Amino acid sequence: MSKKNNPTPKQQTSFIFGKKNYTMMFIGLGVIALGFILMAGGGSDDPNTFNPAIYNFQRIRLAPTLVLIGFAIEVYAILLNPNPKKTN
Repeated sequence: MSKKNNPTPKQQTSFIFGKKNYTMMFIGLGVIALGFILMAGGGSDDPNTFNPAIYNFQRIRLAPTLVLIGFAIEVYAILLNPNPKKTN
């Protein structure tokens, strides 16, 4: 009984998504991060005083909209076909 070293065939490894998908994912992550950065802040140093800056347009409308747009970009990036078939 001799042991033979049978080389196993190499499996070609590839990523699930293409370069275009990853680019769109990073853009979506950037938009989401920007939305959360714009949402931050607005607090007061003194807990006894009210700071009306927490109700400005940036924190109430713009930042949540950017976060939702970023999530939509992420969904688009996942569903995007990186290699569309060309029709002649």
